Amino acid sequence: MIPYSHQVIDEDDIKAIIEVLKSDFLTQGPRLKEFENALADYCKVKYCVAFNSATTALYASCFALNLKKGDKFITTPISFVSTANAGVWCGSEPVFADIELKTGNIDINSVESLVDDKVKLVIGVDYAGNPLKWDKLKELSEKYGFKLIDDASHALGAEYKKKKIGSCDFSDITVFSFHPVKPITTIEGGAALTNDEKIYKKLLMFRNHGITKDESDFVFRSDGDWYYEMQFLSFNGRMSDVQAALGLSQLKKLDGFIEKRRKIVSLYRNEFKDKGFFEFLEETEDTKSGYHLLAVLLKDGFIQKRREIFKRLRDKNIGVQVHYIPIYKQPFYRSILKNEPYCPTAEEFYKRELSLPVYPSLPTKELNYIFNSIYEIFSKE
Repeated sequence: MIPYSHQVIDEDDIKAIIEVLKSDFLTQGPRLKEFENALADYCKVKYCVAFNSATTALYASCFALNLKKGDKFITTPISFVSTANAGVWCGSEPVFADIELKTGNIDINSVESLVDDKVKLVIGVDYAGNPLKWDKLKELSEKYGFKLIDDASHALGAEYKKKKIGSCDFSDITVFSFHPVKPITTIEGGAALTNDEKIYKKLLMFRNHGITKDESDFVFRSDGDWYYEMQFLSFNGRMSDVQAALGLSQLKKLDGFIEKRRKIVSLYRNEFKDKGFFEFLEETEDTKSGYHLLAVLLKDGFIQKRREIFKRLRDKNIGVQVHYIPIYKQPFYRSILKNEPYCPTAEEFYKRELSLPVYPSLPTKELNYIFNSIYEIFSKE
């Protein structure tokens, strides 16, 4: 099966992992801090906290921004469920804004129409690695007083207005994912980045059961050098040194990975731009997409046949996927929402979207096979 995305692991990555396996530290050791510093430096941000997953990083971020029961948060329905789950775990009520059809990103006007005095946070998603209109969303946050999280799980290496996603110039916190299909991998893992020291300290504590060993943060007097305090309820969200070593090695190759993804997408665009099968998402002059996904929208005549097209491509061992089922359609969300939202553009996007394979090591032979298979299948429909 040719997957829609895939990790690229080389001998340098393997060597980096072996070095840690032979060292004194397997869990949290020197590689973890090195990785956090390297990622912060890459994104030009002050602080970085690595976690065992982006899901944990999102939950920690909502907690660090004091999202709580009785609050509301706004997010997009076109994302993986963890984006919304993070706010729900804090006891807050999810509100789903509609999206832009041409980008898959959250619609700023829809966000503004949903803001009320209970909305304390907006979680934006850089869909498929293409940054949303962060300057516009930042203007709304300043106007209405809500906080911003950039769920950039798709977008490490992407740029908005010539700044790396992760700089937190527009958001209070940015979250990355290092799952194997993402721009770089730490096997499983994630990170939360911020320019705010108070948020940073809270993220660190959240990662470690709500515990601090920093005497300046103690509520009570220290009993000695062994003393620590658990100040709130949390759990183990730590990333291991083994994972961090892999992340460090992968980060050195990130820009090359992104350029290879962009080159492959360019080949797709040139091949199919005038064929009438599907259309590509828009990349504006303000954005540089990292193309975690190559999401296309089926054109009229093919929308109703998506199920069969999907099956026939899979039968040819081409691992297409659909990203995503609107979150509010999931049974859990239907059970907790008073009224099921209706986001017409998100519904249309879901009916038309298909993700085609794109990853840095995709061989030319397999890419040509994908092209020929698309011609064969779409020409028969």
